[in-house]
Amino acid sequence: MDFVPLIDRFGESGALLAGGAVVGAAFGIFAQRSRFCTRSAVLDLTRRRDLQALAIWAAGFAVAVLGVQLLLLQDQLNVTETRFFSTAQSLSGALIGGGVFGVGMVLARGCVSRLLVLTASGNLRALYSSLIIAVVGLATYSGFLVPARDAVSGLWSTADVGGNDILAHAGLGRWAGVALGALVAVAALGLVVKARPSLWRLLGGVGVGLAVVAGWWFTYAISQQLFEPIQAESLSYIRPLATTGEILGGAGSAGLDPGLDQGVLIGTLLGALLAALAFRDFRIATFAEPGTPSILRYTLGAVLMGFGGILAVGCTIGAGFTGGSVLALSSVAGLAAMIAGAAVADRFVDRPVRAGNEARQAAPVPAE
Repeated sequence: MDFVPLIDRFGESGALLAGGAVVGAAFGIFAQRSRFCTRSAVLDLTRRRDLQALAIWAAGFAVAVLGVQLLLLQDQLNVTETRFFSTAQSLSGALIGGGVFGVGMVLARGCVSRLLVLTASGNLRALYSSLIIAVVGLATYSGFLVPARDAVSGLWSTADVGGNDILAHAGLGRWAGVALGALVAVAALGLVVKARPSLWRLLGGVGVGLAVVAGWWFTYAISQQLFEPIQAESLSYIRPLATTGEILGGAGSAGLDPGLDQGVLIGTLLGALLAALAFRDFRIATFAEPGTPSILRYTLGAVLMGFGGILAVGCTIGAGFTGGSVLALSSVAGLAAMIAGAAVADRFVDRPVRAGNEARQAAPVPAE
């Protein structure tokens, strides 16, 4: 596709911002309608619920993996020079940061992308948590927490295990990535048949996966037409919050201009807002509602996600879906650690609280 007219009209940064906004808006709409949430998917397993949230999550992940692997097979995408494969990635950061992020995700009652969607739907608890994540994420990305980040991330890297490409480790070609994506899709289909989510909710989950595929396609295609090529990338939320903080703090004068990251954030918020308004889901939610956990819990959860997400080089979307779709070892390890951290937190934090509430017959805790 020819993006030159878009680049000529808005400039390179403006074109990236516009494209990111379109992809982000699609994600925001689909995520809002499907109630897409990694935390809820994990809780379906730990609490043995109806598996609907897990089925929606699995459908989105399967579409992302299969779609991106098909792009790679057809040479419509090349990820060799992306951040996942051009330099060594931290496995210790993925595992430790992912685990910390997973715990924070349970404490704050949602991952970063879910909190942004909830923010656009009127949830002030999610807005508060998102702002804390942005501040801590910036401190970890380029502020006073960088030494702590580097100390953890330097413990073990993909250079120590021979690279970050899972297929290369297995000695398999690109066709194997498509086959793996197909297997994931079959497993997701099995969950969908068992859980029986509504058609519209299922389509929303599929749309989330397609948004990740679209992000990869757009950034690779436009990178071939820019005067200064960029690395191909797709959706991410923890880094965009940090880089936006840099821009708002005045770092833009040092060469950091609004671009893809900011487009994704703006688009996601606007898309989720439009969907919430259109389907009458917009509702102001505050910390004053009965049954709401302490603001300290949300604060701690947001702090853990801000630090852990940057350490893991992505949130459940940026590392889990974007990195997972290209079968990057560090991303898959990080996603597994996030799931494990969330499961442990639910077992030792939320389960005792639920038991106490049942004993006192207290009002139910809000979902997010």
